[in-house]
Amino acid sequence: MDKGLGAGIGNIISHFQNSSCSDGVQEPCIWASPGGARKIDIGKQIFCNRSLNMKNIVAVGFDMDYTLAQYKPETFESLAYDGTVRKLVYDLGYPEELLEWSFDWKYMVRGLVLDKKRGNILKMDRHKYVKVAYHGFREMSKEEKVEAYGNTLIRDAFDEPDYALIDTLFSLAEAYLFAQLVDFMDNNPGKVSKSTDYVRMYKDVRAAVDLCHRDGTLKQMVAKDPKTYINEDGSIVPMLKMLRESGRSTFLVTNSLWDYTTIVMNFLCGSHTLDGGITRNSDWLQYFDVVITGSAKPGFFHEDNRANLFQVEPESGMLLNTDNGTPMPQVGDISPGLLLKEKNGTCRIFQGGSVGHLHKLLSIESSSQVLYVGDHIYGDILRSKKVLGWRTMLVVPELEREVELLWELRDLRKKLHLLRNERDLIEDQIHHLKWSLKSEGIDVNEQRKMCTRMDDLEYQRDKARLSHQEAQRECHQKFHKVWGQLMKTGYQNSRFAHQVERFACLYTSQVSNLSLYSPDKYYRPSEDFMPHEFEIIPL
Repeated sequence: MDKGLGAGIGNIISHFQNSSCSDGVQEPCIWASPGGARKIDIGKQIFCNRSLNMKNIVAVGFDMDYTLAQYKPETFESLAYDGTVRKLVYDLGYPEELLEWSFDWKYMVRGLVLDKKRGNILKMDRHKYVKVAYHGFREMSKEEKVEAYGNTLIRDAFDEPDYALIDTLFSLAEAYLFAQLVDFMDNNPGKVSKSTDYVRMYKDVRAAVDLCHRDGTLKQMVAKDPKTYINEDGSIVPMLKMLRESGRSTFLVTNSLWDYTTIVMNFLCGSHTLDGGITRNSDWLQYFDVVITGSAKPGFFHEDNRANLFQVEPESGMLLNTDNGTPMPQVGDISPGLLLKEKNGTCRIFQGGSVGHLHKLLSIESSSQVLYVGDHIYGDILRSKKVLGWRTMLVVPELEREVELLWELRDLRKKLHLLRNERDLIEDQIHHLKWSLKSEGIDVNEQRKMCTRMDDLEYQRDKARLSHQEAQRECHQKFHKVWGQLMKTGYQNSRFAHQVERFACLYTSQVSNLSLYSPDKYYRPSEDFMPHEFEIIPL
């Protein structure tokens, strides 16, 4: 993981470059624009874990929610939270005082793990050692962490069904609500049913979230006013145009159904009126060869998936039967507009199906010819990479701020490195003195001098330890007051960073960063280093 970040941070000049193509006017700037091939801001760079030659890619695919469509957490997540609380109260019988609760959308981060049985929220490193832990909103002591997670003969896998993984931005609101409910049950035992435990509460939160999605509460609100809930990105259309003009096919695979998909994509790619409004039409389809809605990922990525593939008539949303993507003769009337679209070779719209259908529709001969861009480690990246062998790019919106902070805090991080080395040196000297004191033949005066030296070293060690801990805490809180750096847990890569490194060929802060690079670019990772190499090879 460090190798990718290192490659970006090493290019320090780019941190100060302006990404606008014209002087004084901020406009979408893509690689293909005049003057577009220039240094890229560090927060918008694409980082590489595994070599990827774009010349070998014939199709580039995208997820929609949280990939092309970046939702505003302060509005969308708050909407999801409020809807979930109402479902808990009015559908699942929780106390009405929950309706008075509020949501801090900045509190939770991706990569956390919920311990359903104990009511704990954990952040762990890549080795699955718990480094930060809270019971509800109360920080757990080191002794409590060891008691719960360090005193077992068999290492816990920290997977379902006992644990829940917070790997998507969609999950942050439910994680926050779970922590609130843990505190509420602990402090108000009489107000929660005796049969309800932490596991039951988590299941109820999940059920309430599912109810919000099933009854369309969230999507209806977004559809009424997309601008309130979704960030506008003027670089998406130029990016899609550049990819298509370079000879690539483009496709969209989303779990959202057609009615919602066309509203969101029209907002992102549609034309704007003079008063800032959106012209509602299906012009956005010109930027894609295939659109698959209601895909039911991650099941979609299994080639043995036998889900039926239906064609969507865009005007009415009507579903039509197909034979593996080929339109079937319909009984009765059929929209002539649909047949016309097929003949003209424009975008084909489907619902359901599987990756086998998609490969056939795009004439994909090898899975390594596909680059898929998504935001969900499990639903988008892991399955498409591990099961299919697609090339993958993970969108991590939090990354932009994280790498900029890494640059700003480089002096503090150097200080941490020096303090750690100082602690090691002092501790080694203490160990050597203790060993020497055991030796026979040391006279009393020499022994007294060694004891005085020992006291002095122990004082220096304690002072160095406190300085180190204070600097660590300062660095930790600069990234996030509670959970620290997204990609690190202490000195180790975090569990989330480990997953990014394993399953994402590329990762970046937003999908439109693709527009800043040549569509034929050869992405190369930096060299891997093992610990024994760091002191030998100058970095």
